[in-house]
Amino acid sequence: MSKAWGVIATVIFSTNAIAESEFTPKLCGQHLQPLAWQPLSSLPNNAIDIQADDVEMQGKDSAEFSGNVVINTHKMSLFASSALIDKKQGLLNATGPLRYQDLFSDVNANALYADLDNTEISLLGADYQLTQQLGHGGAEKLSASQSKISLINSSFTTCPAQQPFWELEADSITLSKYEGWGETRNAVLKILNTPVLYIPYFTFPIDDRRKSGLLMPKIAPSSRYGLEIVLPYYWNIAPNFDATLSPRYMSNQGVQLNSEFRYLTEQHTGQLGIEFLEKDDSEPQLDERYLVHWNQQSYLSDNWRLRFDITNVSDDNYLTDLTSEYANETGTQLDRTAVLSYLGEHWLTDIKLQNFEVLGDHTESYAALPQITWRNREAYNALGLDFNLQGEFSYFSNSELLIEEASRFHIEPKASFSINNTAWSLLSEVSLLHTRYEQKGDLQNTVYNFDVSRTMPKVRIHGQLNFERDTQLFLLNGTQTLEPQVQYLYTPERNQENIGLFDTTKMQDDFYGLFREQRFSGVDRIAQANQITLGATTRIFDDRNQERFNFSAGQIIYLEDGVKPSAQSFDNQTNYNALFAAQTMIHWHRRWYFSAGIQYDADAKELIESHTTLDYKGDNNKLVQLNHRYASDVSGYEIDQVGLFSSLPINDNWQMIASYHRDLTTGRSVEVFAGVRYESCCWAIQLTGKRQIETDLNRTIHQDDAQFDSSIGISFVLKGLGGKSNYDIEQVLQQGLFSYRRPYFLNN
Repeated sequence: MSKAWGVIATVIFSTNAIAESEFTPKLCGQHLQPLAWQPLSSLPNNAIDIQADDVEMQGKDSAEFSGNVVINTHKMSLFASSALIDKKQGLLNATGPLRYQDLFSDVNANALYADLDNTEISLLGADYQLTQQLGHGGAEKLSASQSKISLINSSFTTCPAQQPFWELEADSITLSKYEGWGETRNAVLKILNTPVLYIPYFTFPIDDRRKSGLLMPKIAPSSRYGLEIVLPYYWNIAPNFDATLSPRYMSNQGVQLNSEFRYLTEQHTGQLGIEFLEKDDSEPQLDERYLVHWNQQSYLSDNWRLRFDITNVSDDNYLTDLTSEYANETGTQLDRTAVLSYLGEHWLTDIKLQNFEVLGDHTESYAALPQITWRNREAYNALGLDFNLQGEFSYFSNSELLIEEASRFHIEPKASFSINNTAWSLLSEVSLLHTRYEQKGDLQNTVYNFDVSRTMPKVRIHGQLNFERDTQLFLLNGTQTLEPQVQYLYTPERNQENIGLFDTTKMQDDFYGLFREQRFSGVDRIAQANQITLGATTRIFDDRNQERFNFSAGQIIYLEDGVKPSAQSFDNQTNYNALFAAQTMIHWHRRWYFSAGIQYDADAKELIESHTTLDYKGDNNKLVQLNHRYASDVSGYEIDQVGLFSSLPINDNWQMIASYHRDLTTGRSVEVFAGVRYESCCWAIQLTGKRQIETDLNRTIHQDDAQFDSSIGISFVLKGLGGKSNYDIEQVLQQGLFSYRRPYFLNN
């Protein structure tokens, strides 16, 4: 066993190591912040200032100084017991104890030999401290030039203590001042002064620049993967190109190779990720399993933009079995989109190609190849009205559906009149919606027609009042606003059952959704409307104009039975005829936040959806979030869940994190995550454990036969030795089925 580990260690540390060093760690205080050396301001150029108790001339070109010798140039300072300077040869010899300082280092030594013409200096018996990068140690001989520091029979560490947690001892160490990297030969890594690893050749960062080499490995045993080991290698191809190769060993499934290539040019920025598993031992019936992800944003010219985002997997259950950072493991479809945009002086146009890969037993989607949309950039003004025009042409195809192909042309001219001032606003709009379809497939004896034309007007009137007053409610010297609003929406009835559903679905029913002019996305279904929406929002601001409280509530009133949602139901979607929606936020203290929302069917007296969140966010990564969410119908299931996110610092070094989510309907936990972390100035360790419900898109999981995955993970970092902790508590709490969301008024 020991021989095998020796071979592995040799392979790992014979290459370069890459990671950003802790440049100014918060835990290190002033230990790693030595005062930067400054030359004498009054010193003339190319001059040498020498002070000593005694001076003895040795000819015209040399002199010996003794007793409290101080030598200053524009590049260094020297404090020594005695010194000999040969001006003709440009040599300086000094004996100690002495102290040498320059822009890069601060050294205590026994003797110094310097070539002043070439700025090359050697110090014997040196104890050094880097001043522009982290690091200190000792050396039998230290040689410094303008570009590097060379250490013979030396040690190096970034820990501030005299007895460091970790230390490198090597035959030779070279520190590059300009490249920001150190190089060792025949080194021994010591932890707590105990040799743990022999390293023939090794490089490490002394600032935050990038270099090819191994990143910190990941080790995480779990019930799903068995023993999981990920060993990422970073390849710094060029300043604007890099790649990461990450072999991933899973004892239950095999060896997977993950790779990521990133690029940045003057016109393009993008990322290409490929994941490949030749044979999955846990799924022997499957062939190769892979994922390909490519996204790019391009600035082709001042007027043209291009962006695309493509993700493809080998099988439906790839994400749930193997997970990936490129897609959510609970997602049911993968989006493949490419958009070419034209930003003209008068017109904005998007040419989109879009396709969805549906995962699991879900309804297939149509591919839009292409979908061309356009609209005018600024309204055309005439007769006191604003005139706008938007439209689209789309071609849909899917050979597995009843309607195999369809083309859609839609055009929508609109005339509007608006008044906006401080106290009130009014917007009135009249639109004419014309859509033409050509549908192909085996449509005989179906409700669908081959050719369909639909033309209908739409009228929308929206008004809002803005009231304001001083208030002492909740706080002193506050300001309260009241913003009542009303909207009337009219769209006549049209028979639309003969039109397929290509990119249309019901949109979210929340407070803001009450005032939308359309209930559905896309134009395949335009809901009949004759309705009034009433709503109001009140806000309270403090004397610094920060919003401390708001409450919004509204409801749609349908003026005839035929326009109620239940009379226009499609695709077996649940509809509500008297939807009431409300939401609120309370920020009564700079650290406390409360938010909630509710959607209620006043006709059926039924709660549709609700969410509640209480947040506390303190200093030093301290946070607690309690949340609850309810949905009466999500794919036929009732969702009633409570959750907890927490991060509690024990002291400056120890931190505990945890999250817990429980399904109240089934009476069981859905996800449990806990971790503890120790972080000091020069090393950090994190231990985490997780248990979460598994998703299997290849079969229907009933509520009483769910399976769970349990895992334990550990990560260990030696700061300044190819590792950076970069501990982001919120990022850690997002690694699960339920993501932590920052409270209101923080940067989301």
